[in-house]
Amino acid sequence: MQQTIQTATLAQRIGYKPASIRTAVWRNGHFQNIKPFKLPSGRLLWPADAVARLTGGVEGV
Repeated sequence: MQQTIQTATLAQRIGYKPASIRTAVWRNGHFQNIKPFKLPSGRLLWPADAVARLTGGVEGV
């Protein structure tokens, strides 16, 4: 299975609020051209490789 991260972790790495990310997904179906995996519970999981590309491979940007 592909490595994934949670919305809160993504938000922390890029300096956004988790609610802002969720709102972007609700409005557009993606955040910064990254589509999350939606779990039956409603949680969003993000592909770790796409997040690494977004952050330039640097955590805590």
